[in-house]
Parts: sequence; C-alpha cells; structure tokens
Amino acid sequence: MKTYDLIVVGAGIVGAACADYASAEGLRVAIVEPGPVGGGATAAAMGHLVAMDDDPAELALSRYSLELWESLSNLPQAEFSRCGTLWVASNERELASIPAKRARLAAAGVETEAIDSDTLYRLEPALAPGLAGGMRVPGEAVVYPPAVARHLVDRAVERGARMYSRRVAHIEYGGVRLDDDTRLQGPALIATGCALAQLLPTLPLRARKGHLVITDRHPGLVHHQLLELGYADSAHGDADSSVAFNVQPRPTGQILIGSSREFGSSTPEVSLPMVRRMLARSFRFLPALRQLDALRIWTGFRPVSPDGRPYLGRVPHEHQLWVAAGHEGLGITTSLGSARLVVDQLLGRATAIDASPYDPARVVA
Repeated sequence: MKTYDLIVVGAGIVGAACADYASAEGLRVAIVEPGPVGGGATAAAMGHLVAMDDDPAELALSRYSLELWESLSNLPQAEFSRCGTLWVASNERELASIPAKRARLAAAGVETEAIDSDTLYRLEPALAPGLAGGMRVPGEAVVYPPAVARHLVDRAVERGARMYSRRVAHIEYGGVRLDDDTRLQGPALIATGCALAQLLPTLPLRARKGHLVITDRHPGLVHHQLLELGYADSAHGDADSSVAFNVQPRPTGQILIGSSREFGSSTPEVSLPMVRRMLARSFRFLPALRQLDALRIWTGFRPVSPDGRPYLGRVPHEHQLWVAAGHEGLGITTSLGSARLVVDQLLGRATAIDASPYDPARVVA
C-alpha cells in the first residue's frame, strides 16, 4: 500500500491546480485520472477568465483566483489572451443595470468602464445595429484550459507527484482503492466534476450540458469576449434549457461561439436543435457570424450544486476526505483559487478569503 499526504482524484483543471499547489507546499501527492489530463469538462470549456458578480461568494472566489492566474499569463501553451470582456446591453433597461454592476465589481477591485453606443461600435464594428451600449472589463482574458491543466500536472510530477492512470473504484477509510485493486493511503481530495455523484452521493450535483461551436479563422472580426448582459440569467437559472450570447476571439484567429445550458440530457451527442437555437441568439448580436464556416461542434457537462456554489472543503463526517467540485461554468476562472482554499484548509492554515460559503456541510444534514 502506497502512502501519500494527499491523493487528488481527477486531473481536470481544478484537480490539476490542487496537485500543483499541494506539491509546491512539499506534500507527497498522488494524482488519479483514468483519461487524458484536462479531458473532461476542462476540454469542453470556453476558457474565459471572468469576474462574475451575481453572487458575493462567486465574486470573491473569482477575484481571488484571477489574481493567481497572473502567474500563468506568460505561459506559451496557455494561449493567454488579455482581450478583455465587453458586456453588451440590448436596450435602455439593460444599460440602466450597468452602474450597479460596476459598483459591485469596483468593491472587489475589478476595473471596468461604461461604454455608450458610439464607443460600443467603435470597439466592435461588427455588432448588430441598435444596441444601447455596454460595460468593458479590460483586464480579463481567455486561455486554453487543457494545456494549462497539463502544465500544472507536469509541474506537480516534476516535484515528485505520482500519476496513476486508473479509476477510483471505492473510497475507503483512510484512502482509496483503484480499479486494479491498488490501495492508496492518505487524505483524498475528490475533484472529479460531474463524476462526483458516483464517489460522493451525499453531495447533490446535477450535470448541465452545453454546446460550443468553433469557426475557421477570421482575425479581426471580434476583438473582445462578448457577452449579453442577460448571460447571468441563463447561467444561474433553473430552466430545463437556455441559451445566451457569448462569443470570444481565440489567439488562432478563430471564433468560439456559446453558450447553451441544458438539464436532463446525459449523452454527449450534439443536439442540432439546441445548436440552431444558440446560433440564432448569436446571430442577433453578431450577424457576421452567418458568413463563417463552423469547423467543429462539441458538448460538455457542467457540474452544478443546488445553490450554484462549488463544494470546497472537508466532507462532513469524514476526517480525511475533501472535495473541490461543482463549479458550474466558472471552473476555469476559479480553479486556482479553489485549490488554494482547499489545500490551505487541509494544512490547517487561514484562507485568503472566507471559505464558509463553499463548505460542503451546507448541504449535508
């Protein structure tokens, strides 16, 4: 039986960040991942680094993690692009919501600027006519998440972490048993995204399917990541399905188009009706997309807790079992901060931000 200071189960970007930080702190780390590193929800993500302000706890975690992302901004394989985010107001009612949004972000130290209609079209000439204005967040960026996850795991391995290309068959007292009957002893940290339900059924989680489309190369068509101000209603709503305008320019010159959200679908197959609905929403804001060729369409599953906040901390009634999962659509942005919160708690340290809003005990009787 092998003994470790921490067994990280799952090597998506959250698990990779946990392994990276724990190994940097001198812990003996095992990483258990049956598939490719960063191959699950991480590979299906848009890779937007964004401060979401609809929930104070979400904003605090986003802001903390964005500061940590600066350490990877010069990593070549990350494809880090500080394109900024431009939130688009369709009408005067949405435009009137911007001062309050700016105030919330300013209180968290996020720089923003209000954009009138003329400035909006100067920044993004291809937008549909008749939009009211918006809000720009110049410091935000996009990255290529699978490559970042790979880098974090490689860095942990260079420090001595051991990689197990197996599946966890069972969580046991004081460790885990793998599908080849290998037993690993030590505190376990479950960072498996939607697979959390199989390993920790006491923590409720739903899988929310999403579609993405990537086009051929059209550099200069879009300059910022573009989101409609109603995006949060889609992200935080509980409708069976929803779409929102979310388009980003990739460093390759390609355009990545989202986003859709769908409960109740458990298969990875592309749903053409959902894709058409998502694209129709995008065409309303950016008609020039109709002229582009789609090179690939794919799906992924976002892990969603009942209140939309991730589970970060010790599993109730379990001394050596920890969790970092349930990030919905913010797993990329909040991965580094999530890792710090969990590992600092495991080490008995004070956390940089209040960890109580993410405590798994909030959903366990």
